[in-house]
Amino acid sequence: MHSLIKTRLSAILLVLFVSACQPDNQNKHNVSATPAPQPVQIAFLPDVHFHDIYADFSEADFPGPVNAASGQQATIRTMATQLRSTRLFNENYFALLAALDDLAERKVKLVVLPGDFSDDGQPAHVQGLSKILRQYQQQYGMQFFLTNGNHDPVKPFSRPAGKPDYLNANGLPHAVFSSGSPACPLNAPAQAGVTCTEQVQELGYQELLQQLADFGFYPTSDYLYWETPYSHYDTANYQFSEALTQADFAKRQYEICLQGTGGTSKESHYSHCQQVPDSSYLVEPVPGLWLLAVDANVYQPDPQQAEGTTGHQAFLGSGNAGYNAMLSHKSHVIEWMQQVAKRASAQGKTLISFSHYPMTEFYQGQADAMAQLFGPARMQLARSPATATATAVANTGVNIHIGGHMHLNNTGTVYLDDGRYLINIQAPSIAAYVPAYKLLTLHPHSIEAETIVLTEIPRFNELFAHYQQEHQALTAAGAANIWDPAILQSANYRDFTNGHLSELTRQRFLPADWPAAMRQLLLEVDGLSLLTLTQLADEVPLTALENLTALRTTAQWQQAEQQAIALATTADITPQALASWQGTDLATDFYRLRNAGQLALADISAERLAQYQWFTRQMLTDTPVTETAAQQTDLVSQPATTPSLAASVRQQFAAVFSIINAFRHGAPNQHFVIDNATGKLTDLTQPNIPETQPAE
Repeated sequence: MHSLIKTRLSAILLVLFVSACQPDNQNKHNVSATPAPQPVQIAFLPDVHFHDIYADFSEADFPGPVNAASGQQATIRTMATQLRSTRLFNENYFALLAALDDLAERKVKLVVLPGDFSDDGQPAHVQGLSKILRQYQQQYGMQFFLTNGNHDPVKPFSRPAGKPDYLNANGLPHAVFSSGSPACPLNAPAQAGVTCTEQVQELGYQELLQQLADFGFYPTSDYLYWETPYSHYDTANYQFSEALTQADFAKRQYEICLQGTGGTSKESHYSHCQQVPDSSYLVEPVPGLWLLAVDANVYQPDPQQAEGTTGHQAFLGSGNAGYNAMLSHKSHVIEWMQQVAKRASAQGKTLISFSHYPMTEFYQGQADAMAQLFGPARMQLARSPATATATAVANTGVNIHIGGHMHLNNTGTVYLDDGRYLINIQAPSIAAYVPAYKLLTLHPHSIEAETIVLTEIPRFNELFAHYQQEHQALTAAGAANIWDPAILQSANYRDFTNGHLSELTRQRFLPADWPAAMRQLLLEVDGLSLLTLTQLADEVPLTALENLTALRTTAQWQQAEQQAIALATTADITPQALASWQGTDLATDFYRLRNAGQLALADISAERLAQYQWFTRQMLTDTPVTETAAQQTDLVSQPATTPSLAASVRQQFAAVFSIINAFRHGAPNQHFVIDNATGKLTDLTQPNIPETQPAE
């Protein structure tokens, strides 16, 4: 490997020597005959959730529709399922192709997929993904680096699985499962209306790493350096052959127990200890750059379940674990990260880390406020790293981390007293709103982070005819709560994901995240009515919300509405402007800003954003929030212990608008520069905005 480096350096020196020896007249009109070296660029695409929409299920007699545009049988999930999921299953197939084409045009060679690159690690989708990556690898010289997410190995070991909602040729759901699942029992005929195929089992670590070995999981001769937490060499004595030997799957195991990390860290009371795989690795793909791939999946043994049919111990899922569990149950990897950071600094390497999970709080510092308003079990707050966790990770010396998992576009920061820092860049998903990827450009003293939005995607509507048939079938069957077919009029892919988020808000987020009283209010009011509620007299009890229609006919409402109009007029806001948006629009904008940060500003009018800013100031009171909104859901039935209707609305929606304001004005997350020495962030979309930097 050292001889390879010497060969490359010799070639560079030869070019420089030949250039310097050229006659002066040949360089007269070209001051620099040797072009300046281009900065290294790295693209990050987490949460691709690749689902092969044209997988080969022919051996199983799958009754899927034949697509008129492609001429192939479509192996797709229903639109009804897509619109209740935080990720798309089908159209992201086209988004991945478009993203890779965009990277090829930009001549980006290093591409990272930080977890959830597949949809549940199913063979059909893993094979389809591998085929595409190899195509771009061969055609454009791209190098791909993957790490596992919770949807790749759903559990550490392979197991029977499947989905009940593939779309058949009649526009109806059709079940597809693998052998050994309840729908496809071993040595027994399949149930009616079920396709049985091994193409949809959930693969474990061993099978996934075998199929995707060339994408970072194992060393290749092209890498300048490669190691794992379990290898026993360093850069001084690196040899590819030895790295390949130590990369053997059997050597990349660790002991995990119910209570914490096993092995040398195991304490006497630890139980249910098991050996499980770990796919973490460090690679140097080009001189001076170290990519640290952290496998942050933590699968704790589940003492409540017996061993499954696979013969392996039952494990909990890793979705809510992340770095909170890494500290307790995968501590040896945290120690390895610290060693890598120390060596990178000593050797002058630029260290970029990536994993599937965020290393810092991912709601622009609003996790505590959201827990107080919505309840700690909602808004996926269980996935948020604790402050102590983020500090502990920052103490490893890892400065830059790109994460996914949450399908969010934002930036988290930790600045330590000793000058160390941690910048956690949450890269968005191409399978959700706003569809985009992160592009990092390495400069001598800084790192530029740019978010590339995927708006115009070729073929994004190729499957729409099948969805139209599905909608007709649902309508004919008299199904309840059918999805809105307006999404099929989307002008482009970004518009499609915007429609996806709107339907997701209506069908899933509002019912699951918002306390009942707030949800009902959002479904019944517009902006003017919401302001009117805050102006009601104190004697109007909270129970009046039970019949808002009747309340609107009272003199108290008329008086409050006039006060609301006067307040708005003073702020140069017309009543018509306030009445133009509904409570459901407010909820959707909340999720737009939560999910996409600065990218969402293009989808919310400046007028409405200004009104939200005004509501923030108008509704804030000096009254502290003493109960969470989740605890207040039963206040209507307990009027003696509740505040007035106006005070309750002011209290709860002051918090909503304050959180929205924070989403808008957090750390830069669209296009910014990180100073390598200090970790200061400079927003390149708004050059007059002061730098985000450590507190004095």
